[in-house]
Amino acid sequence: MLVLRQAAQSPVTLAELIEHVDLPKATAHRIAVALEIHGFLRRNESGAWLLGPLLADLADAAGPDLPTRARPILEQLCRETGESAQLFEREADVRVCTAAADRESGLRDTVPLGARLPMTAGSAAHVLLAWSAGDDTDAELLGRASFPVKTLAEVRRLGYAHSSAEREAGVGSISAPVRGRGGDVIAAVSVSGPVGRLGRRPEPALVSAVLRAAASLTG
Repeated sequence: MLVLRQAAQSPVTLAELIEHVDLPKATAHRIAVALEIHGFLRRNESGAWLLGPLLADLADAAGPDLPTRARPILEQLCRETGESAQLFEREADVRVCTAAADRESGLRDTVPLGARLPMTAGSAAHVLLAWSAGDDTDAELLGRASFPVKTLAEVRRLGYAHSSAEREAGVGSISAPVRGRGGDVIAAVSVSGPVGRLGRRPEPALVSAVLRAAASLTG
């Protein structure tokens, strides 16, 4: 899914595709060619992969995807809070940054687009696990988590998560859930920055800004 999103924005080489899907070169190439035949992918003059005509038509019919909708909202959140803002979506046992807006200057926490971060630390991980189905993968992740399991109950009660120096020393974050039309949590909106600015306990105004941003992406 992430590879198709990147192909929609810029060409993806076979090497990049292999890196993201974690498949042998021959297998990845065979699948890409099959997707090309059916119109889901196409190749440019240099052989890099782009979104194909069929998938482009489907995307137009469905409207903007979540990362596309999130970008201006994250930019506004970044301006409002003065901190970097991200959208995280879960892929199995990792969370992927699918949209981001960074503070322009000064000390900041920058999460690159496409970064794959652990589900065992950080407020976005708290959010994505707090409303998860609780399968065997979740149980294994919670066994390795940097936070106690009871944290998830607190996240559900409050409606947001906060972490301090959990994923990285000196970095804090606040995250809130984004829900799909059926009510399931499909992503997390976050702001992150130095603990010295975010505080060990988040300011209500900062929490409110994150909650508003997440709510505007819900549905």
